[in-house]
Amino acid sequence: MNAIHRLAAAVSLVSILPFAAHAGEVEVLHWWTSGGEKRAADTLQKLVEAQGHTWKDFAVAGGGGEAAMTVLKTRAVSGNPPAAAQIKGPDIQEWGELGLLTDLNDVAEKANWDELLPEQVAEVMKYDGDYVAVPVNVHRVNWLWINPEVFEKAGATPPKTLDEFFAAADKLKAAGFMPLAHGGQPWQDGTVFEDLVLSVLGPDDYHKAFVDLDRDTLTGDKMVQAFTALKKLRGYVDPDAAGRDWNSATALVINGKAGMQIMGDWAKSEWSAANKVAGKDYQCLPFPGTQGSFAYNIDSLAMFKLSNADNRKAQEDLARTVLEPEFQQFFNQNKGSIPVRLDQDMSEFDACAQQSMKDFKAAAQGAGLQPSLAHGMAASSYVQGAVFDVVTNFFNDPNGDPNKAAQQLAAAIEAVQ
Repeated sequence: MNAIHRLAAAVSLVSILPFAAHAGEVEVLHWWTSGGEKRAADTLQKLVEAQGHTWKDFAVAGGGGEAAMTVLKTRAVSGNPPAAAQIKGPDIQEWGELGLLTDLNDVAEKANWDELLPEQVAEVMKYDGDYVAVPVNVHRVNWLWINPEVFEKAGATPPKTLDEFFAAADKLKAAGFMPLAHGGQPWQDGTVFEDLVLSVLGPDDYHKAFVDLDRDTLTGDKMVQAFTALKKLRGYVDPDAAGRDWNSATALVINGKAGMQIMGDWAKSEWSAANKVAGKDYQCLPFPGTQGSFAYNIDSLAMFKLSNADNRKAQEDLARTVLEPEFQQFFNQNKGSIPVRLDQDMSEFDACAQQSMKDFKAAAQGAGLQPSLAHGMAASSYVQGAVFDVVTNFFNDPNGDPNKAAQQLAAAIEAVQ
């Protein structure tokens, strides 16, 4: 019986299990509202309900979660937070400092979370040494997606270095294709920029720049090189990119109008929906120059303090269920991400996911595993916003000066700290 069949069997128990004597209610605030995400969230709901509990769904649409966070703050201030909320990265620490999060140490100990999770991931889920959140998945941000048929028509070679990336872009352009499909939104500009920083500076200096916020690194020669590369890359983006959604950019590559897209692995869900096969109809490559590095974005559920014992039990069952192999497989196959468990059986995942897990494990052994700035894992939302402002202004300024941009980057970050 494979993991999906086991999951289906568990879900079918909903109708036949006697309700537990101590059934509780678990209210979950999240923004998993797109097709694949919603299917995965619905399955988590059924698995919790199969244990006798009541799930109160609190879905707030909006891919980045800004609307959800506004609602959560209102609820928390009024003393009525949900049992669980989709919160990630440094924001977990901020909620922990407010004294609103509950500890999950008992659940974590029984399920061996310390052994299942890479140390870097476990630390993000803890506040003051206690587990207060459970990770749902791992997204890789530093991917380059290519259409091999378009590459073949243009006589281009899949790139492994930045120089090769620009050479491929030139061939695609000369053959009449859009070299790089891009959506001109600040978070997408930020995603491209952080991949360039990881490529040019390497993982150690990337960490100094975006986690330590080290001024010398932010204003150094390599950061100037990263901005120079961003300026060059801008020349391969079409004039209609402004405001384009990321999935519309993905569609341009799927439909053979563009050759490449720089985007996290959620882009894979679009290829899957188009019935395309990883490794055949499309290729996923580490962004050129970032081989051995893995910029991560992790969805997680933080747990709030509850006074009702039955609801607390429901909350613990939810946390435990999220990390069980069956749900990890189902959720991540729908979302395009990979499981966060290091012992997960990957045999039923596609070629891109298998490569991602292999790279994730290798990067976790050293400095290669780094938090994504563009996706809220490396620094506060204030720092992220400051970086987006500088990067997007530079990206859209034909006369932008890379030296000046590096100085502006450091100044903007200092202003919000």
